Amino acid sequence: MITRDRAQQLESYETAPHAVRNTGREGRVVNTGTPPDDAALDPEAVRRHRPLFRAIARRKNPKLRRTDITVTDEKTVRRAVKAASLGNAMEWFDFGIYSYLAVTIGHVFFPSGNDTMQLLSSFATFAVAFLVRPLGGLYFGPLGDRVGRKKVLALTMILMALGTFCIGLIPSYSSIGFWAPVLLIFFRLLQGFSTGGEYGGASTFIAEYAPDKKRGYFGSFLELGTLAGYASAAALVVALTEWLGDGTMEDWGWRVPFLVAGPLGLVGLYLRLKLEETPAFQRLEEEMADEHITSEGTELKEIFVAQWQRLLLCVVLVAAYNICHYMLLSYMPTYLTDELDYDDSHGLLILVGTMVVLMCLVNQVGRLNDRIGRKPLLAAGMGGFILLSVPAFWLLQEGSFAAVTAGMLMLGLPLVCLLGTMSAVLPALFATNVRYGSLSIGYNLAASLFGGTTPLVITGLISLTGSDMMPAVYAIVAASVGLVAVVFIKETARQPLEGSQPSVSTHKEAVEMVTSQTQDPTF
Repeated sequence: MITRDRAQQLESYETAPHAVRNTGREGRVVNTGTPPDDAALDPEAVRRHRPLFRAIARRKNPKLRRTDITVTDEKTVRRAVKAASLGNAMEWFDFGIYSYLAVTIGHVFFPSGNDTMQLLSSFATFAVAFLVRPLGGLYFGPLGDRVGRKKVLALTMILMALGTFCIGLIPSYSSIGFWAPVLLIFFRLLQGFSTGGEYGGASTFIAEYAPDKKRGYFGSFLELGTLAGYASAAALVVALTEWLGDGTMEDWGWRVPFLVAGPLGLVGLYLRLKLEETPAFQRLEEEMADEHITSEGTELKEIFVAQWQRLLLCVVLVAAYNICHYMLLSYMPTYLTDELDYDDSHGLLILVGTMVVLMCLVNQVGRLNDRIGRKPLLAAGMGGFILLSVPAFWLLQEGSFAAVTAGMLMLGLPLVCLLGTMSAVLPALFATNVRYGSLSIGYNLAASLFGGTTPLVITGLISLTGSDMMPAVYAIVAASVGLVAVVFIKETARQPLEGSQPSVSTHKEAVEMVTSQTQDPTF
């Protein structure tokens, strides 16, 4: 016989691990019909009073209705993904230019003398932009959770384009002396601040628009945009260097890629302003309006107090990912030129070719992680860097075109496993009402401490140890830590985002999802 107190105790539970998913701001749980966990401790009571337990479960966890499911419009989703990805490509075109002109910028903006010191000064200025990225994340992230993803993404586009364009206008050190590096640092800070709201917003935007079964595929377009931005920046620098020559590039040619950012920024702004808000954010706004809830001033407390474990996991994953990412896509041309005496243009051309290969593969990785899960692909990427970094750098040091190309591809293959998966993994760590803010803060904190400092740290380690293998060692350590973090994340492939409704591609899928629970669905 079950007591009244026992029944009340069972009835008081709010959520349970057997639930299919959470929906809405209050995290209402959809029931699968399984008794609550505390009842499982008394199977005899469950057997004798099964109707009671079922009634309690139904009361606390009503079945999923058709109106609880978002049916996405394919054209709208593709338009949203295109706008977010193209905007992201333009942002990273702006950011990538500095990486590929690091040697030239060192000569233009810092006193002549020691080439290594000029390069270190240039990379230190590169890292400066990353120091303010967490501040950008702290500002833009919670703002995006409060006023919407679309508005904030448009603002970050404006600031990035403005900062990049103005760098192209700064006079050289020989013209204005001390003020040249000061102005360079100021506009790099503006770039970094705006980038603080970019990745978190763009990945959140795509994740909230995409249907659950295709989130990995659509999310991979964000990294396709990143690669396209980097590749376009590198290709433009190569073309200008070959056309103008090193002397002219140092005189004025280096300015052209920065000045191109102005009109590109206007294009990105136009694309982003034409977008609508994500269905998940629109639903959140409706619920908050119905319940007369305001989140202003509460986001940071929620992120750092209630979400600290997920935030820490995000930081560790992004740190490992960013070190490997920036080592290959930002630092490698400088490594080939300064450490291995490789020709500037040849090194950049090989990198462009590597990125084109990654661009061809990244969407396939997105499809694959939708099918087999995010964790296997993340583990493959981290494990690939652990196993392949040393052989890859041996090939790079061999020096021939074939060996360098093979070495770059060996590093690119594990990286594409991370590129095609991370943009689906990270937004799924957090609930809708804190997703933009939590992801922006966690991502940019890791990028600031580990990503942007990667070229500077590797250059310093090589100078300190005299070993050209330090980039491989650094990548192995980072990937090892990242592999540990992968163990602790939950598998989220083909599952709804926390705090959001299930999202499907067709009405047929929605009906099937409802009818799989009951023979008499509520429409």
